[in-house]
Amino acid sequence: MPTDSPTSGLPSPGRRAVLGAAAAATVLAGLPGTASATPAAGKRPVRRKPRALPGGGDLGPNVVVFDPSTPNIQGRLDEIFRQQESAQFGTGRYQLLFKPGTYHGLNAQIGFYTSISGLGLSPDDTTINGDITVDAGWFNGNATQNFWRSAENLAVVPVNGTNRWAVSQAAPFRRMHVRGNLNLAPTGYGWSSGGYIADSRIDGQVQPYSQQQWYTRDSAIGGWLNGVWNMVFSGVEGAPAQGFPNPPYTTLATTPVSREKPFLYLSGSEYRVFLPEKRTNARGVTWGNGTPRGTSLPLTRFYVAKPGVSAATLNQALAEGLHLLLTPGIYHLDRPIRVDRANTVVLGLGYATLIPDNGVTALRVADVDGVRLAGFLVDAGPVNSATLLEIGPPGAARDHSANPTTVQDVFIRIGGAGPGKATTSMVVNSRHTIVDHTWVWRADHGDGVGWETNRADYGVVVNGHDVLATGLFVEHFNKYDVQWFGERGRTIFFQNEKAYDAPNQAAIQNGSIKGYAAYRVGDNVTSHEGWGLGSYCYYNVDPTIVQHHGFAAPTRPGVRFHDLLVVSLGGNGQYECVINDTGAPTSGTSTVPSTVVSYP
Repeated sequence: MPTDSPTSGLPSPGRRAVLGAAAAATVLAGLPGTASATPAAGKRPVRRKPRALPGGGDLGPNVVVFDPSTPNIQGRLDEIFRQQESAQFGTGRYQLLFKPGTYHGLNAQIGFYTSISGLGLSPDDTTINGDITVDAGWFNGNATQNFWRSAENLAVVPVNGTNRWAVSQAAPFRRMHVRGNLNLAPTGYGWSSGGYIADSRIDGQVQPYSQQQWYTRDSAIGGWLNGVWNMVFSGVEGAPAQGFPNPPYTTLATTPVSREKPFLYLSGSEYRVFLPEKRTNARGVTWGNGTPRGTSLPLTRFYVAKPGVSAATLNQALAEGLHLLLTPGIYHLDRPIRVDRANTVVLGLGYATLIPDNGVTALRVADVDGVRLAGFLVDAGPVNSATLLEIGPPGAARDHSANPTTVQDVFIRIGGAGPGKATTSMVVNSRHTIVDHTWVWRADHGDGVGWETNRADYGVVVNGHDVLATGLFVEHFNKYDVQWFGERGRTIFFQNEKAYDAPNQAAIQNGSIKGYAAYRVGDNVTSHEGWGLGSYCYYNVDPTIVQHHGFAAPTRPGVRFHDLLVVSLGGNGQYECVINDTGAPTSGTSTVPSTVVSYP
């Protein structure tokens, strides 16, 4: 049957039915012949456990599933795109799922908060003869605000030989097979400021054109055309040779540790979630030959959450041993989601969005092995939260090297959709955590934006040892964007812009230092390493602001950086140095990077 409709799986009682049954039980309790809810004299009342929550079930109205026989697929895709094309801070959320098979003549244009995915174990199980397109017509050909959308687990045969994916932050391209070229720039070659590719095969050439920076991990490409400021590769077959700063390529043969994002797939008619295994010194795709390595879970092991569900219910599901599948929509939380069990999966579809109310933390993870957080957005609420996402409690010290926690395509936003505040956005306390593609963003445009209106002093704070970040995008915080206090930390690719809206030099003064570094390594750290890190300034409220440096770190042999750059965008503010007191200042309005190839 055509399945351009909400998905179906194992039935679960609707919320109204459960509440109705509970109400009926209350009425029946007082009738003759039924057990009384009032305890007899001298007897202690029996405390009943809450009814166990069901696993599995329907995926809701904003998960749209197609198979090759579905009528008018293009019409449905176009309808969703019209709604989402320019809805940058809207409330619509969509997940488009394509069952295995071959589809012809489609152009899936992907707008805000829209994810498109195949439902095979391999991208090649689901082939679209057509295009999966992101362009920037809605923004006059400028793609620098093409955020919050994704493509995953599909093979694409582009109509004219080249697929266009002109995106900026928070728009991952994962587990894709492009049987042709991939163009990362919008029509007309306006600016774009992405982006991220992982576990993908591009048979032809990747063509960045006007892309300012990009990170590609554990993939295979037929070639790479050019670079603007900062193009970083790790574990990529066919990557260009190391050349920074000219050409601006940072190339690592392998990725030290990686574990691909969990994904939904079909086994016969059963939905399951595949959990790829960890790789060390990874290179190339995980799905090239045969079944990928890893394990899987049936959907019945997941609580399938719908917008409107309470944090108490989500925590009950976790306490009962279920994983969480967050269907597309917005979830208000009056208390933190608590992930206390090892190997728990929290997987979002269609940019499911968590909003903490009354200043709470959205999600906390215990100091346990193997938690996988993936595919959702945390949006700060109007009451200041001390933190928004915590990976491990303070002082977490357990060794998780064999089975780390992964944080993948988890994005954080403060302001933009309305006033939001948070002192620190993401705190990583657990050892060996892998943060694989995040965009932590204090909004510079939209609603609820201003130096104090969406105040957020710190973006990411890493206290845990042996943490690895692959694809770290952190922007616009009032003070430090990244602070790293754990030992043996590593970052492969960092993209940053300092806060645009600083009112004057005094507002960013850091003691005797002009401005807060974008990326600071703690004074006591003895071992740290980073590759391909860039910080940009655009102080448009007061273009006379001077930022002393983009990067700050103790000067000792074990703290090493490779391929650093700072850029003044059009002369709106300037950097005096690149890292500490090293590196030439930016100058004038040239928008030319100042670089340091190796430090110390």
